[in-house]
Amino acid sequence: MRIIGVDFTSAPRRAKPITAAECRLRGDRLSFSQMHRWTDFAEFEAALAAPGPWVMGLDFPFGQSRRFIETIGWPRDWATYVAAMATLSRSQFREMLTAYRLPRAEGDREHQRGIDRHTGGISPQKLHGVPVALMFFEGARRLLQAGVHLPLLKDGDPERIALEAYPGVLARALIGRRSYKNDTRSKQTPALAAARRDLLASLTGAAFAQDHGLAVAAPVSLAEDATGDELDALLCAVQAAWAFQRQASNYGLPVEADPLEGWICGPHCAASGVPLGAPPGAC
Repeated sequence: MRIIGVDFTSAPRRAKPITAAECRLRGDRLSFSQMHRWTDFAEFEAALAAPGPWVMGLDFPFGQSRRFIETIGWPRDWATYVAAMATLSRSQFREMLTAYRLPRAEGDREHQRGIDRHTGGISPQKLHGVPVALMFFEGARRLLQAGVHLPLLKDGDPERIALEAYPGVLARALIGRRSYKNDTRSKQTPALAAARRDLLASLTGAAFAQDHGLAVAAPVSLAEDATGDELDALLCAVQAAWAFQRQASNYGLPVEADPLEGWICGPHCAASGVPLGAPPGAC
């Protein structure tokens, strides 16, 4: 099975492309194959439209929080509210989120989804800092338009399966809260490089394979990318592969997963209540 992990950006360009790690899953072994760099959304859309079978793990929120959806009056169905959102321009979407946020009380302006509370993820309404809201805006509508199969959210082509991934939660399970990447060259330190090497070593080590039933093979060169994009793409692929191994049990998605909000795939342990940063075997 082709497994593709995607480190997404809401503004792909040559300097910061959408980075995708293509791998092959054979039994319980996931092997890195090649890296793709999509410098515009047309290339990303072509990848979504490519014939299957494949499974893709993508690092952006597929949905918004139930609280936001119900409060703002969006349809209470993922496909319907994403289709409605897709009629907005990017600037209109930003203005809508800003108008929602400003009059609300402190602490009640940007709502987390259930999975965000589990993992410590930020709200998909967030526009500043890491613009997760824009990642949702650019990503979710393209998933809907592509007709891919979205477990929990929407039935589609069973040969093209897309799952929400989040490399940070898997990275924390392996190396704790250590920082391992930075886009700014002046901040790309030896400590970050050491953390990336340790992260890749843990991911490809025997303990991970034993604990999660998935052996990962990838070159050490993936840890050389100081931005962490290549390593994050690989982490997304690992999460997607783990989920595909559990296809018969709804890709490992827990019963508490909300079909309005979406859920992150993979062995991140959050649904079982295991603290993030716990050793891999804690699952």
